[in-house]
Amino acid sequence: MKIIGTGSALPRKVVTNEDLTRFLDTSDEWIASRTGIRSRRVITDERLEDLATEAAEKALAEAGIAAADLDYILCSNIANYYVTPGLSCVVAGRIGAACPAVDINCACPGFLYAMDIAEAFFKTGRVRNVLIICAEEATRMLDWTDRSTCILFGDGAGAAVFAPGDNIKGVRMDCQPDVNTLYECRKLNHTPFLTKEEKDVPLQMNGREVFKFAVSTAVRDIESLLAEAGLTTDDIQYFMIHQANLRIIEAIRKRLGAPEEKFPSHVADHGNASSASCAILLDECNRKGLFKRGDKLIFSAFGAGLLSGAILMEW
Repeated sequence: MKIIGTGSALPRKVVTNEDLTRFLDTSDEWIASRTGIRSRRVITDERLEDLATEAAEKALAEAGIAAADLDYILCSNIANYYVTPGLSCVVAGRIGAACPAVDINCACPGFLYAMDIAEAFFKTGRVRNVLIICAEEATRMLDWTDRSTCILFGDGAGAAVFAPGDNIKGVRMDCQPDVNTLYECRKLNHTPFLTKEEKDVPLQMNGREVFKFAVSTAVRDIESLLAEAGLTTDDIQYFMIHQANLRIIEAIRKRLGAPEEKFPSHVADHGNASSASCAILLDECNRKGLFKRGDKLIFSAFGAGLLSGAILMEW
């Protein structure tokens, strides 16, 4: 498959590090030096389906197709207001699509997992146009008194339309099961028969372990794709890394020995938007005219699961 259109949408509210000092024992210097983040976009009066719909409509407009032309919609989403139906169905109704629609929950690598699934559909010949949407309100999952996590995240949505092509040159997906390093739990409705104890637990993260996992798996996945394709880092125009933390991105870059200009980043003013991160970055780079036909891109993402993935793509 190949990409024929991209789109993204962000909440209006910008929350700076200085804003966080009003209720957290922190500072702009403390946050920026550890994460590279200066501000993030946070949902206020918007609904996540509004952002997802806007991103989808922008991607369809650039692709030059109507929602009625879609054969499948895949939506990566961890949590939103609707438990059911899935966000993909909500957006399908908003844009006027009449095709199968399904949600996946793969946390931060969700955009890559959705691309891998879509590529499999294309290989069967069952589809000609697929819309992938990644929409996340990660800021709703946090304990806003915990400065180790709430400083990291932002909200937003990204989307891309795919059509038949031969532009996916390599895929690597992996799972190293580990629930305790990064998780959130929600208490469901009570029943008259329930005897077990449950409680709501906001996002919990072992930052040190996540850092090690992210860097080691990203480098391993990227080097594996390069070896399989007979390429080196010199052959890659851009590395599209999940925007979790600037220190993680820099550690990956240094381990690969690649120049800084090959690693576009928006984490400084977006924060970590989970699976929407790579999709938003893709759209922003595309609309800046960063990519030329034939450019080789490597996407790499990592997150709760612990899941990771990397995709080598030709633009």
